[in-house]
Amino acid sequence: MATATPRAALSPENLGLLDAVARLGSMAAAARDLGMVPSALTYRVRQIEDALDVLLFDRSARRAVLTPAGAELLRSGQYLLTELDAVAERVKRVASGWEPQLTIAADAIIARATLFELCEAFYAEGAPTRLKLRAETLSGTVEALQSGQADLALGVPTDISHTDFQSAPMGTLSFVYAVAPHHPLAAATHSLCDEELREHRAVAVADSTQRGRGVTHNLLPGQDVLTVPTMQHKLDAQLRGLGSGFLPLSLAQPFINAGRLVVKTVQRPNPKVRLAYAWRQPHRAGDTGRALRWWLDRLQHPKTRGALLNNHHQI
Repeated sequence: MATATPRAALSPENLGLLDAVARLGSMAAAARDLGMVPSALTYRVRQIEDALDVLLFDRSARRAVLTPAGAELLRSGQYLLTELDAVAERVKRVASGWEPQLTIAADAIIARATLFELCEAFYAEGAPTRLKLRAETLSGTVEALQSGQADLALGVPTDISHTDFQSAPMGTLSFVYAVAPHHPLAAATHSLCDEELREHRAVAVADSTQRGRGVTHNLLPGQDVLTVPTMQHKLDAQLRGLGSGFLPLSLAQPFINAGRLVVKTVQRPNPKVRLAYAWRQPHRAGDTGRALRWWLDRLQHPKTRGALLNNHHQI
C-alpha cells in the first residue's frame, strides 16, 4: 500500500529503514541487515520520498549518500524517536499515580528564588510530571484556580472559599511606604497624609484577572498611576523614582539597608496581608496525584511557607 501522507511516511519503522541505508551505505546492505528483499526496501524508500515530495538519497554516487533534505530528516527523526521513547516511559510512570502535568499559579508576591528551589527539589525526585508555572497577580491568582487553569495557587487571600478547592494559610506580609532618595517625598520629615500622597505618582501591580476590572490596593482617587506587570517591576520603578507606594518589607529591606529606598511614615496604616495557598479537590477522595501531594507536603513546613513570602534575594 502506498504511503498516503507525510505523517504516515514518518513512522518509526520508516525512519529505521532510512537510518539503515544511510549507515550502511547501500540499499542492498541495508536490506541484508533488515532481512528484506532489496527491491522491497528500494520500493519503500521511493514511497517515503514520494509522500514527502523530496529526494532523500543521491543515487548518482556508488554509495547511497543522503541529500541535505535526507540528512535533516534523519536528524529530526532521531529527535522524534527519542521523544516517542520518552513518552512511553512517562506513560508508564504516570500510571503509577503521577500527573502528566501540574500547573502552579504563583502570585506576584511569591519569592521566585524559593519557588525555583522547590522546582529543583521536585525534579530531583525523578518524577515524570511536567511543571507549568503561571505568573498571576491579585484576583488573577484565584481565577486561575477557579477556572481550572491551575492545580495549585500560591499567595491567595485567606478568605478564599470555593467548593472545588481547599486552602491553608501561608503567613502574613508587612508592607512599608518607600521612595527613592531623589523622589520629592524623600525629604519629608513628617507623617504623610493622603492629600500629599495623591500629588505624586503611585506604582501599582496590575491585576491579571481576565474577568472584569480586577482589584486595586492603596490607590487614591485622582492619583496618577504607573501600572506594571509584576512586583519586581514595581520595585524597579520605585528604585528609579518613577513613583512611590507600598512594598513588602522583605522585598524592600536590602534596598533600604543600602540607602536606595527611603521608608516614609504615612498617616494611613501600613498594610498587613494574610495569604494562603489553595489547591483543587480531586473528584474522588484519595485521588490526589503524587505531584500535588509532593508540593502540599513541602508547604506544610513553616520555613518553606515563610521563604516563599520573604526570600526575595536575587537569582
